Amino acid sequence: MYSLTEFASPETPHGDTLTLPYEARQKSRLLARTDGGVQVGLFLPRGKVLRGGDVLTGPTGEVVAVRSAPEALSVVKTGDALLFARACYHLGNRHVALQIAPGELRYLADHVLDEMVRGLGLEIAHESAPFEPEAGAYHGHGH
Repeated sequence: MYSLTEFASPETPHGDTLTLPYEARQKSRLLARTDGGVQVGLFLPRGKVLRGGDVLTGPTGEVVAVRSAPEALSVVKTGDALLFARACYHLGNRHVALQIAPGELRYLADHVLDEMVRGLGLEIAHESAPFEPEAGAYHGHGH
C-alpha cells in the first residue's frame, strides 16, 4: 500500500489509474484499490473533490490518474430555458449535485427526484456515465 497526498499536472505520466464514483471522490481520507490492484490511501486537502483527469502523486514517487466511474444517472434535456432554470432551481434547493451542460442536466438517479422533475413538465432519460457535477460557488470552477 502507498499514500497519495499531492496533485500533479494532468500531463504527468502515470503508471496506474484509480476509478471512483462521485461519492468516493468527495472524501479527503479514503482507502481504495487502483485499477491495477494496488491498495492506496488518499490523504488530500479537505473540501477538494477529485475530478476525472486529476493526477495524484505519493511521497515516494507513485503517480496515479483519477477516472470517474460510470454511475446510474438521470438525464434531462430541454431547449426551454425557463423549464431548465426551474429544474435547476428545485434540484439545487434540495442540495442535489448537478452536472450542467447547455440544455442538459444530470444528477445521480433517484426516482423521487425524477417524479419532481416530471412534475415540472420535463422528461427523464437514464444512462450509465461518469458523473462530474458542478463544484459549487465556493469551491472553484473545476475543469
